[in-house]
Amino acid sequence: MGIPFVKEIDFEYGKVEQVSPLIRRVIANNPGPFTYVGTGVYIIGHGKVAVIDPGPDQSEHFDALKAILKDETITHVLVTHGHSDHSPLAQPLADWAGCKTYAKNCGVPTAKGELGSADDLGFQPDVKIGDGDVISGPGWTLDVIETPGHTSNHLCFGLREENACLSGDHIMGWSTTIVAPPDGNMADYMRSLDKIEERNFDILWPTHGSPVREDVNGFIGAYRQHRLDREAAVIKHLKAGETNIPKMVETMYADVDKRLHPAAAMSVLGHMLKLVEEGRVETADQKPTVRSEFRWTALQSAG
Repeated sequence: MGIPFVKEIDFEYGKVEQVSPLIRRVIANNPGPFTYVGTGVYIIGHGKVAVIDPGPDQSEHFDALKAILKDETITHVLVTHGHSDHSPLAQPLADWAGCKTYAKNCGVPTAKGELGSADDLGFQPDVKIGDGDVISGPGWTLDVIETPGHTSNHLCFGLREENACLSGDHIMGWSTTIVAPPDGNMADYMRSLDKIEERNFDILWPTHGSPVREDVNGFIGAYRQHRLDREAAVIKHLKAGETNIPKMVETMYADVDKRLHPAAAMSVLGHMLKLVEEGRVETADQKPTVRSEFRWTALQSAG
C-alpha cells in the first residue's frame, strides 16, 4: 500500500496565508531534501495568538513574522521538537513578543550532519509541557500530545475547535519521517502513530508540506504499513545472510535520492534496534551503529 502523499503546495516565502478559520501559515525560505519547500510556521488564533515552530533564525524570516504579527499579541511560542529548522527562532521571537517558549525538552544531542537538521542545542524551553497540558487563548484550545519517535521530545498539538493536528515532523504530507537513533526510537514512533490515529483528527497540518485533509486515519495507516514493510525488508535481508546496514540500504532504497541514503541507514538502524529489543535480532555491539553487524536469531529463523 503506497502512501498518498500530498506534494503540491501553493505559497510565497514570507507571506502569511489563512489556511483555516483559526490557522495561518508562513513558510521560511529554507528548502532542502529534508525540509521540502521550507519550515511552515503556524499562527493559531487572532489578536492573542500562539506560534508553533517559528523555524530558523533568518533575519528576513524573523522580519516577516514581526511585520505579520506587529498588531497582535503572541501569548505562547510552541515548539514540536528541538531541530534547527524548528526551534532556533523560538527564543528571539518570544523575547520580541514578551512571552515564553513551550516544549517538552531539548532532546538528546545527535550527530546529524548529512542526516538532515542538526539539533538546536541552544534551545531550552521556558516552560516544559507534555501529555494532558492545555494551551489556550481567545477562541482556540490546543491539547499537548507527546509523540516520541522522530525525536524523544517530539510533541504534536491538537486544535480542538477544528479537530486538527499540528503534527510537526511526526507525520508529514510530502514524505516519510526519519527515525534516527539514539534520539529517534522506532518502537516509540509506531506507538505514537497509534496515539494520533486514536484521536480521529479531521486534518493534519505538518511543519513541512501540505496538509492531509482526506482520510487522515487511512493516511496514518499507510504510514504505519510503510514502516512495517521496511521492517519486513530488513528481516528478509537478515534471513538471506546480509548483516550490513549500508548494503541493505543500497537495495532497499535504490529508488531514493542517494543524498538521503545516510538518513535511510539511520532509519534501518532504528528498525534493527527495535528487532534487537524484541529479541529477534542479535548483535555483538553494546551500542550498535549503522556499521555494526546484525544477525537474525536461530530461534526465529527456525520458524
